[in-house]
Amino acid sequence: MDQTLTLPAPRQPMAATLNRSGPPGPVVLLLHGFTGSRDEMQIPATGEGVFAYTALQLAGAGYSSLRIDFRGSGESQGQMSFAESDFETQVADVLAALDWLRAQGYGPVHLLGWSQGGMIASLAAGRGAEVGAVILWNAVAEPQESFGRILGPEMLARGMAADDQETPVGITLPWGDQVTLGRRFFRQLASLDPVQEIARYPGPLMVAWGSADPLVPESSARALLAAHDGPQAAYAGPFDHAFDIHHDTRALDALIARSIAFLDAL
Repeated sequence: MDQTLTLPAPRQPMAATLNRSGPPGPVVLLLHGFTGSRDEMQIPATGEGVFAYTALQLAGAGYSSLRIDFRGSGESQGQMSFAESDFETQVADVLAALDWLRAQGYGPVHLLGWSQGGMIASLAAGRGAEVGAVILWNAVAEPQESFGRILGPEMLARGMAADDQETPVGITLPWGDQVTLGRRFFRQLASLDPVQEIARYPGPLMVAWGSADPLVPESSARALLAAHDGPQAAYAGPFDHAFDIHHDTRALDALIARSIAFLDAL
């Protein structure tokens, strides 16, 4: 059962959807990617977003889930724009969502992050967020490498080299969409290291990647696994960054099933 919520946060409340599998118990916090939102990319065959689809399968396996729009993204806009958000504000959003879930009696709380959401999950877990397990799907772990591919090398270089430290940068993405990014985004892109951060997380970790992913290289997944000293699982498949959802849901179904099996084994 989906329930639309508004979670308290500084400056801008967060829009969220809670999918309850039953009374408060184990729950998965779903973290969306760059320019995404809480339901995530629509699956052509079903008309559902990837995370909305995932939430239904998690519920069928006995896991409630909460999916949030980071402040500045999706329906979490108003006092705070996308250009004012950055990696650190998203980590703060994760901590606020974790606090809310625990206050409602949910636990353990597991993190599942896709793409940039995986980077945020790595940062939050590595900094001591109280979570049961972390699942990373095609997670950004080498930020300048992946964002060079996402933004395009010329746009990335322009943002990184800008002298003006206050004015946001307008970026045209390789597929034609336009986005405005704040200067903190680029400064953090140069300074944050998800691999170094996940090394401080001792709990269970699952890292999944697609061999056909053009945005996040396999080296990112390998680096996360090598840095992590704790229980872990690896899953690789021949899918792209979006799990081949433009063809069918087979790769996504297999990934969700493997993620559920990882949680069930804890």
